[in-house]
Amino acid sequence: MGKLTVRALRAVLVVVLTGTVFVQALMVWVLVSGSDPEDGSLPLTPLRVITILGIGTVQVIGVCVWRLVTMVRRGTVFSHAAFRYVDVIIGATVAAALVWFAVTALNAPGQRDDPGVTVIMGGIGVAILGGALIVLVLRMLLAQAVARDAEATQMQAELDEVI
Repeated sequence: MGKLTVRALRAVLVVVLTGTVFVQALMVWVLVSGSDPEDGSLPLTPLRVITILGIGTVQVIGVCVWRLVTMVRRGTVFSHAAFRYVDVIIGATVAAALVWFAVTALNAPGQRDDPGVTVIMGGIGVAILGGALIVLVLRMLLAQAVARDAEATQMQAELDEVI
């Protein structure tokens, strides 16, 4: 991975993490202060809590990606330590899908006249779960790469003994 790619990815992660912390802080402030009364159209308090949790899943994924990029730069990504971060990314993505399904359930009663919106939102939740499955497949590829790297290291050690 080139230096420019790493810097660009880290810049994007900093912007995303900074933005999500800002939005999350504002949402918490609105909840704590009670300065935004509900007008009765949607249950805003549960929606805000769910949104804060959803933003948290994005932050967890961002931090794990940052750690994996650091491991790539150090050349240690093909190790068992990387699995911890990939597993957390998978878990956070599944949690994000569950949070999205909760938002869909909260929004569904207001969409009785147009149930297509609820179907589309459900489809987005399934797509988020699909993202978790893609990361799971990538985890399996990482496991194969780690095994091959260990095998290559062992063969190199045996070759060194022979020579």
